[in-house]
Amino acid sequence: MELNASYTSLVAVGDSFTEGMSDLLADGTYRGWADVLAARLAVRSPGFRYANLAVRGKLIGQIVDEQVEAAAELRADVVTLVGGLNDTLRPKCDMGMVRGRLEEAVERLAPTCKQLVLMRSPGRSGPVFDRFRPRVEALFALIDDLAGQHGAVVVDLYSAPSIADPRMWDVDRLHLTAEGHRRVAEAVWQTLGLPAELDWRTRMPATAPPRWAARRAEDIRFARQHLAPWIGRRLTGRSSGDGRSGAQFDAATGKAFWITPADDGTPGPVTGWRRASSPAPS
Repeated sequence: MELNASYTSLVAVGDSFTEGMSDLLADGTYRGWADVLAARLAVRSPGFRYANLAVRGKLIGQIVDEQVEAAAELRADVVTLVGGLNDTLRPKCDMGMVRGRLEEAVERLAPTCKQLVLMRSPGRSGPVFDRFRPRVEALFALIDDLAGQHGAVVVDLYSAPSIADPRMWDVDRLHLTAEGHRRVAEAVWQTLGLPAELDWRTRMPATAPPRWAARRAEDIRFARQHLAPWIGRRLTGRSSGDGRSGAQFDAATGKAFWITPADDGTPGPVTGWRRASSPAPS
């Protein structure tokens, strides 16, 4: 890995984790770690291009079928691929299929970019996650193997207690808060060989645990508002991502497109994005 490198383009592939839920903005859209990372990379590279193709709820097969080819065609400097966790958290999961589709994705993407980034997704304690932990860890072992075979780098969030802190997770207990996404962006940033701006592994300050009654009330609210609908979608074969496309994917043409900073050429942080008028140089 080249230290302090410059990257001129980024494509993000995956599910809700990469789409940015639950880092909600005032206009009702999501930001998330990939957008934060892109904005930071853009400050270093005039003419920077970015595309986020991730869609909530997608399984690894859907990610491969709907996003990977579009990502490969962009030939970005950096491609992030995070997927398979949704498969492992389902009651029935064919790990052989997951392995095959993830291998397919890595084999297609690795030759088309300068750096492929894989990830051991963050985990947290709890009855739902603990039930599927052996599958999750088998997925992460596969990711490590594929990275070694194809020259990818792995961002290891799973072993970081700081990300497992309940305060890093939204009320749905499935998606990170804005602070969680900020730390993931920093973890990817450092894995790309860029100079650290914060210690994303630092634990949050200790606070008094909530009272028993408050915990039980929160558990009931979580079960009613989030767990029951999630189970319902699993039982009926529906997904929160049904009918959705990635933010930079044109469903009419079946092609991804680039966005670039709206104020490109002006020093300072990115304040907005616009659709790029032409493809980035290959």
